[in-house]
Formats: sequence, structure tokens, C-alpha cells
Amino acid sequence: MKVYFSGISGTGIGPLAELAQDAGMTVCGSDLLRGAIADEIDERGIPVAYGPQDGKFLSEQLDGLDWFVYTSALPEDHPELKLAKEAGIRVSKRDEFIAEFVKMHNQKMIAVAGTHGKTTTTSMIIWCFHALGIPASYLVGTTLPWANGGNFAKDGEYFIYEADEYDRNFLAYHPYLAAITTVDYDHADIYKTPEEYHAAFAQFESQSENVVKNTTIDSRITLVGELRRQDASICLAVMKQVCDKSEDEIIAALNQFPGAGRRFEKLIDNVYSDYGHHPEEIAATIAMASELKARDGAQGVAILYQPHQNSRQHEVRDGYKKAFIGADKVFWLPTYLTREDPNLAVLSPAELISGMENADIAEPAELNDTLAAKIRQLHQNGWIILLITAGPADTWFRNCFLQN
Repeated sequence: MKVYFSGISGTGIGPLAELAQDAGMTVCGSDLLRGAIADEIDERGIPVAYGPQDGKFLSEQLDGLDWFVYTSALPEDHPELKLAKEAGIRVSKRDEFIAEFVKMHNQKMIAVAGTHGKTTTTSMIIWCFHALGIPASYLVGTTLPWANGGNFAKDGEYFIYEADEYDRNFLAYHPYLAAITTVDYDHADIYKTPEEYHAAFAQFESQSENVVKNTTIDSRITLVGELRRQDASICLAVMKQVCDKSEDEIIAALNQFPGAGRRFEKLIDNVYSDYGHHPEEIAATIAMASELKARDGAQGVAILYQPHQNSRQHEVRDGYKKAFIGADKVFWLPTYLTREDPNLAVLSPAELISGMENADIAEPAELNDTLAAKIRQLHQNGWIILLITAGPADTWFRNCFLQN
């Protein structure tokens, strides 16, 4: 089978391309820019075109092409999508491809879903299989410092998957086991009410043979941060159901979890990057930083926050009231705009800061040399520096500390 992946170097589609290649499929694709796993894709020798996705490269790959897989971010009038449809190629988003892939290889899906924590929990489950020597296929929407983001294990019984609720993608699956992390209303552009959002999760649970949720934190788990210990406890409950290893072996593996890309990812000492973009996630991430501050004697916690999606800011702005409690300084960046409602006024950093209970510690900021100098100086003075964003500020942040 020959499959073309549009958006191939991003963390959503790229690991899927890796998985397909590992399973023996012929893989090719394109991307507008080099994404987070572009280097991995290049190392595999996958034919890729970077730049304007005008259909030229796709037209060169049409011979023998069976399937065109694309990200939810692709508009209906996208040149590649239009060409694939006109050529009579099977076209789908990644959920349909994944569902058929799992069925094709007769593997049992372990699907992790939730508003917060699903990427970390999925990564933890993958790590446990890896550390305990159990073969498994998997797909996770981030980079892993210790493995590829996608892997096919021919002899593996399970397929571990991060099941995203955006665009109702997770409803395409009927997992053997569903692990549900924290659920808070999100994605107002898809789910018009909290009731509609929670109903989708209820449907996902009803489609699953087994469900793990609402676990209590196991006191033997020593990872930093209550939310991370909660995620690890969910992972422990999952592992107890799907493998014959002892609790002590599983917990020992969990306590050595090296982390996942942009999930409180340590770049250098006292410098971290996190993907959080919801007040609940922000509060939990700052709690982790505060725990580190107390443990290691850091002088303070400075946050760079880049909100994601203006329409989301209109929904969650009241949640910022207490979200930054525990931080000592906040640099609030302009919102990263994507999939926006043109009828909504763009909320400024100052407007969003005004809703904070501790607004006196925050200031509007821009990604420039002035901000870089401020955070480098704080870091030199013994502060923890933490970026929180689902947007592109991560690249700037890494350059700020890793290229000097």
C-alpha cells in the first residue's frame, strides 16, 4: 500500500507516517514547513517536499497511490486535497486510517483521552512497555527524547494511542481499553456547550470494552508534580490490566519516566517547555515548577505564556483568575491565532492579565531581544524559567537558551 501524508513533519501526522513505513507501506508526503520531526522523517529516507503544497509533488506521486491522509488543519479547498479527490484516491483524516490500520494488524487499542494529561499519560504507557521489554505498536502526538513518536511492533498485542477529542476524532475508535484523564470543557469551535463536550466523552467510554479513570494517586510514585503523579497512577492501572509484570516493576519503571517533548520538558537546568494552553493545565504545570522551586531552592518561577486561539480565550478567560498562583513573574505574549472566528475581537495580553488575581506579577511581552535578555538574566540569578504554550513560541524559546 502506498500512502501520501500531507503535513508529514508535524507531531500529529509524522509519527503516523513512521508507523506506516514500519508496517511495510510505501510512504511519501509534504509539508509547508519543516516540523518537529522533520529530521526523523529525513533519516528514514521518506520522499518529502517542503514548501508550497500546490499539488505538484503529489501529482508526481499519484502512480500507485492508494491513500491520501491529511490533518484536520487542512482546508477543504487545499490544492493537494482537491487533487487527490479529483484523481479518485481514497482520502481521509488520520482517524480513519488509524482505525483501519489497527484492525488490519489485529491489535488491541489502548486509547488515552482527556482534556489534560493525555499526551503525558500515553507517553508513560509507551515508556512502561519500552522499559519492561514488552513489544507494542504506538502513536503519540509529541516527540519522545528516548524513541520515535510512532512505532509498529509486528509481534505486539497492543496498539497504544493518544486519542484526541478535537473534531470528534476519538469517536472513530472502539478501544480494547480507554484511559480517561482529566476532562474540562474545551474546543468551543467544535463543541458548542459543555454538555456536548462531556457527551462525546461519554460516547467514547461506551464504545470501549474496558475503561480506566478516576484513579487515586499511588504513594509509591515519586515523580514531581501532583498532575504527573495522577497521570502515572492512571498508567499503573492500565499496565496492571494489560501485562503480567508486578506492581513494583511497573512503579520502578514509572519513577524513571524521562518525560515527553513539550510536556514539562527540561531543556537545561531550570529551563522547561510545556504545551499547556488551558487554565487547569497552566495551574498544574506551575504547581510542578513550584514543587521544584521548593525542592531545589530556586529563587523564583518565571512564566512565559503564549495563549492559543483567540476564540478559546473568550471561553477560558475567567479561568485565569487563579491559574498563575505560585508563579513569581509572568510574561504574557500575544495569542497565537489559528482557526479563528472573525467576529470575535482579539483579546490583548493586557485584557487577559486584568482577570488574574495576582495581575501585579504579569506584564505584556513580545518575542524579542528585550524579553530574551530578561529571562536569561533571571535564569542566571537562579530562577526557574518555564514556557507554557501550544503555539510556535517554543522554537524561539529553545533558540534563546540552546544556541548561546
